[in-house]
Amino acid sequence: MALKQVILVRDDLKLPKGKLAAQCAHAAVDAALKSDKERVKEWRNQGMAKIVLKVTDLKELYFYNDQAKASGFVTAVIEDAGKTVVEPGTVTCMAIGPDKEEKIDKLTGKLKIYALIVVVLMEYYMLCFSMFN
Repeated sequence: MALKQVILVRDDLKLPKGKLAAQCAHAAVDAALKSDKERVKEWRNQGMAKIVLKVTDLKELYFYNDQAKASGFVTAVIEDAGKTVVEPGTVTCMAIGPDKEEKIDKLTGKLKIYALIVVVLMEYYMLCFSMFN
């Protein structure tokens, strides 16, 4: 069974790419740490597939968070500390999974992919994370 994780990013915040990559990394790591250890191990062995998708705003992000939780997914919603770009407590993104790819796709399959640079930067952060686990 193919596993993946999706990160949903608020497009309305227009975060700089580096800030966005860091927020996505927070979400990816937080969700992975909350997940079943055997599932995470299997996901890591498959290459830790991650997809970054856009949501329009906070309302849509919470809609997907609620739907994901109702479907039994592990989620992680990220609130920024507010030290650089946004106000403290601003919700920037969320992660779902890792979980079965086809199950996640049923929930998020209609969302659009975010810019490629975010995915590349986030892969670097996750590589650093995986070296310590």
